[in-house]
Amino acid sequence: MAGPFTSDVMIRPLALTMGEPAGIGGEITLAAWRALRAEGPAFFVLDDPARLGRLARTLGWPTKVLPIAGPEQATSCFAEALPVLSLEMPAPVIPGQPDPRNAPAVIAAIEKAVSLVREGRAAALVTNPISKAALYGIGFPYPGHTEFLAALTGVSRPVMMLAAPALRCVPVTVHVALKVALAMLSTELIVEAGRIVTSGLAGDFGIPKPRLAVAGLNPHAGEGGALGTEDRDIVAPAVAALKAAGIAAIGPLPADTMFTPAMRERYDVALCMYHDQALIPLKTLDMTHGVNVTLGLPIVRTSPDHGTAFDIAGKGCADASSLIAALRMAAAMAAEREKR
Repeated sequence: MAGPFTSDVMIRPLALTMGEPAGIGGEITLAAWRALRAEGPAFFVLDDPARLGRLARTLGWPTKVLPIAGPEQATSCFAEALPVLSLEMPAPVIPGQPDPRNAPAVIAAIEKAVSLVREGRAAALVTNPISKAALYGIGFPYPGHTEFLAALTGVSRPVMMLAAPALRCVPVTVHVALKVALAMLSTELIVEAGRIVTSGLAGDFGIPKPRLAVAGLNPHAGEGGALGTEDRDIVAPAVAALKAAGIAAIGPLPADTMFTPAMRERYDVALCMYHDQALIPLKTLDMTHGVNVTLGLPIVRTSPDHGTAFDIAGKGCADASSLIAALRMAAAMAAEREKR
């Protein structure tokens, strides 16, 4: 696999959303700016500049927060101040205590950021963690970021990929109960995910012929049907179809051995059958630098691979490494798209 994700400073800045304001999004944003202000990539955040300024002072972090009128101002001031495209926060923000009155601002930040990227005024979208429960409380109809971004960009089948320097994983079924995931799984769904992933790695990561490792669903990939027939009847035909389409795919592989160091050298991405089959190995290997990437969108989108962490919000101890990795990866992906 490729090494750490880096990129030259880009002329167009990245758009970063606020995420859930009662979570750790604000402090990791401040920390990311402090880490990246010298070398970039430059970004601006859609948030309330007053609340970020208060947070910085509370944490004792000398940070100049600068409201901007548009993304075009962000790059030139980035070395000196955190650029903030102002959004009104309807209710006071208390760390660890999400307020449903602020949920519309969380949604508005995502919608505005997507528009700016699609207009070409920002290079890519990076999203801070949201609280799905807080959004569901005001009638938010989407399971999460991925599905909402698909709706905003007119995409019917986005694919979530978790990426770190040591491993990339894609769950074919995502935020559904395990019994629902088993019912959803089909040869066609696996093939579609494999095609989207192959296109994404070629177009956004500069891997001209990605190698896919396809995980089996059952223990020992079904043991020839003795431990379940899904791998024989659903997964194996998908691997065959991917190969027939010219995609370098292997599998179905037993999931308990395909993430060893020796096996990881044989592929560029692991295609997994359900959520935890993909996320457990990646987060075990490298939770700190994991990045959530949405493939199949007309825009570049990345996110930290963690949640809102309400229990530590406002304490200044949140680790910004995943957000920094997400910003760097977004810049690298956007630069790769620029080449095309």
